Amino acid sequence: MIKILGVDYGDARTGLAVTDSLGMMASGAGCIKCEGFRRAAEAVAAVATERGVGLIVVGNPINMNGTEGPRSEKCRAFAAALGEMTSLPVELYDERLTTVSAHRFLSDQNVRGKKRKEAVDELSATLILQDYLDRNREKLKETAGE
Repeated sequence: MIKILGVDYGDARTGLAVTDSLGMMASGAGCIKCEGFRRAAEAVAAVATERGVGLIVVGNPINMNGTEGPRSEKCRAFAAALGEMTSLPVELYDERLTTVSAHRFLSDQNVRGKKRKEAVDELSATLILQDYLDRNREKLKETAGE
C-alpha cells in the first residue's frame, strides 16, 4: 500500500496528515506555517519526499451548492504546483465541512486559544485524508494489487 499525504492548504498555515503503513488510518503530520503560495508548496513537497509518499490528496473547499469559488481555485493551483514539484499524482478531494468538524471536535475537547489555531489545520487534514481513505478503500486496494 502506498503512503498518502493529506493536505489542508491555507494562506497562513497548511495542515498535514499521513496514512499508516497499511493505508487504513490517517494521522496528523504537523502544520506548516509559510506565507506565500510558492513557499507553502515547496514545504509540502519537501514533506512528501521526506515521508516517501506516493500520492498527495489536497482538500478542495467546494461551496455547499457544489460550485467552486476563489478558495477552490487557489487549492486547484496549489495541487497543480505540488504535482509539478514532486512528479507525484495529486488528487483534489471535496473537503466541505471538515474545518467545521475540526472546530467542533476541538470545542468538545476544550482546546482553546493558540493551541486551537495550531491544531485545527492538522486535524482538518486528518479528516480530509481519513474520509478519502474511507470512500476510496476499494480503489486503493486495486491500485495496491490486492
